[in-house]
Amino acid sequence: MKSSLAVIKVGTRSSKLALIQTHGVLERWKSLFPGVSFEENAISTLGDRDKKTDLKISPPDFFTRDLDDAVRSGKIDCAIHSAKDLPNPVPEGLDWFWLPWREDPSDAIVLAPGGNVANLPAAPRIGVSSERREAWCLKRFPHARLIPIRGTIEDRLSQLDKGEYDVVIMASAALIRLGLEERITERIADEEMQVPDGQGALAVTFRSGDKRFLRMRSLFVKTVTFVGAGVGSYELCTVGGLRALKRCEVCLYDSLMDQALLEYLPRTAVRIDTGKRCGDHSMPQDEISKLITHYSRRGMMVVRLKGGDPGVFGRLAEEVEALDVLHLPYRVLAGVSSLNVATTQTGMLLTRRGVSRGFTVMTPRKQGGGIGSIQKEERAGLPIAFFMGMSVVKDIVGQLKEEGMSGSVPAALVFNAGSEYELIIRGNLDDIASRAGAKAQIVKDQPGLLVVGEAAKYGYDRSFGALSGQRVLLTCSADLQEKAADCVNDLGGVPIKRPLIRLVPEAGACELVKNIDRYDWLVLTSPAAVRCFFELFDSLCEEKMALIRIGALPRIIVCGPGSAAEVRKYRVQPAAEPASDFGAGGLKDMAHTIIKPGQKVLRLRSDKAGGALAEFLRSTGAKVDDFVLYRNETVKYVDLPEFEAVFFASASAVDVFVAQWGASALNGKKIAVIGKPTMEGLAKHGVTPQVIGREATVASCIETLAENCVVEALEKTL
Repeated sequence: MKSSLAVIKVGTRSSKLALIQTHGVLERWKSLFPGVSFEENAISTLGDRDKKTDLKISPPDFFTRDLDDAVRSGKIDCAIHSAKDLPNPVPEGLDWFWLPWREDPSDAIVLAPGGNVANLPAAPRIGVSSERREAWCLKRFPHARLIPIRGTIEDRLSQLDKGEYDVVIMASAALIRLGLEERITERIADEEMQVPDGQGALAVTFRSGDKRFLRMRSLFVKTVTFVGAGVGSYELCTVGGLRALKRCEVCLYDSLMDQALLEYLPRTAVRIDTGKRCGDHSMPQDEISKLITHYSRRGMMVVRLKGGDPGVFGRLAEEVEALDVLHLPYRVLAGVSSLNVATTQTGMLLTRRGVSRGFTVMTPRKQGGGIGSIQKEERAGLPIAFFMGMSVVKDIVGQLKEEGMSGSVPAALVFNAGSEYELIIRGNLDDIASRAGAKAQIVKDQPGLLVVGEAAKYGYDRSFGALSGQRVLLTCSADLQEKAADCVNDLGGVPIKRPLIRLVPEAGACELVKNIDRYDWLVLTSPAAVRCFFELFDSLCEEKMALIRIGALPRIIVCGPGSAAEVRKYRVQPAAEPASDFGAGGLKDMAHTIIKPGQKVLRLRSDKAGGALAEFLRSTGAKVDDFVLYRNETVKYVDLPEFEAVFFASASAVDVFVAQWGASALNGKKIAVIGKPTMEGLAKHGVTPQVIGREATVASCIETLAENCVVEALEKTL
């Protein structure tokens, strides 16, 4: 980073709670953005000065107006708010986002010290500050006297302790952040009283278009996924679309699709019916676009589920443009359109040898709902798509120009659409052939699509995510590929899947797994070892799975959070994991305290892991068996795809990469690794990674890579 720090002025309310919240955010920001200095500015707000107005009738920007005015005037660069205080919409000229570090969102009953709910008077005096809390209080305490309460958290507690109230309803998050969690008498369950969406969360406002905050925000938002639902049956939604639905937190869906797709959503996902039917739009298009950007800026995983294929009369352009304006990341998964189903699936094939070499598609409906012309001159202005090979580009262009089409008409060639080798060449009729010729060695005789017309000018912008559309080569084993690819997609990158090792169980491992109950401890030191063990165990000893879940079989020791998380996927709780130093070192420190002399220990590992850990475990006096559970087999490829960054999850993958393509193939690439062993594996080949995951997990490593990319991009804007 630059030696001189750039300064960003941060505004906050002057209350103790607001200052503590802001301090916490700035400490995290200083760690994430080491080249930036943050200057804190405490500003009095209308809500702080006016202690009399009942909050139930206060204006929406009661606690934010002064701060946001200071942002718009340039006095400060951004303001940190309690997310529930943000008005909707935020004032003109401002943009915003939520931060991911959320505290307990529940509400709480607070009594004076030593108080007990069971001993409250028949008509308790309850301090409340919202209609929501009033309604709940009247259900829980039907005879209560509800009295408005104002002031800081400390002020409210003081009024309570002086006897002015018998009960006060407060946000748990505020008490926890102030170190006053012991004042919580009883947390109120979510199902009893729904909390505001932003309670416990913090939000940042900044001037619209500020490049610094657009880059910073890219770390705190997820890529919006547009999914083509297909038409008719849910079976016509793609595998990628179904995976996106299973992971999403907010789904905005159309009416004209199989509603069975909603069964793939997590139980907790927010479901929003956009209700678009011909002639009956229950939700205007601009409102749909606003909702997409709203939930995206809250850091939620958003899926926009559109009937058919979203790019064919699906109003996709308007929704994408709304994200473009705000520099919010997105990706599009095409779907099966009604055009395909109504023709291919019924036998009315649009292309049939000797009958039809193509087709025209258009709608008679104009923008605004009227009926437009479908005459010859209108059809002549439609984009044209030609399925062809490189060799006929010149011939097609020549014929179009002979018929009078201008050489300035936009044109684009698309090769390998939708694959990791996708290539788009843009130009116009005058130069598209020569531009394609310059790429002839890359595309050779591959079939492509030539698009002619205004549509050829447009494209999706992949630069808004934290990874800015970088192609990230994923070398981890196949069982980690989906998780790694999801992380890359979420952070705005393009995953290039190339597993370099294949995990193959050893033939003798089956007997060991069958007799696992002979051991007191089972040591698994990698997520791969966990998966291999449980896959074998589940297939060979299904009747014993319940026993291992209650600890009746050997207790499991893991070496870090990645392995622990993998164990928990099988509904088994690891008995021990290091608090830090996630690797053999941390496991050794822990082993002395939990393994007793004479106990039987089984260490299962890959053929690449050495026996040093087993030797150490024997030094505790334990009887240790050390066996190879699985072998790492090399996966070979003909070529190395283009990439800007690479992720290595093991030293084995590093060795395979170098053996196939050489260490020089990593020159100029951003390299991210999991843990010290992988870093040491690179060092053997004279290569130093730029990024080491904070934790030994796939998600942490790729998130750290994204942070590195944002820091570099942010430096250029300061």
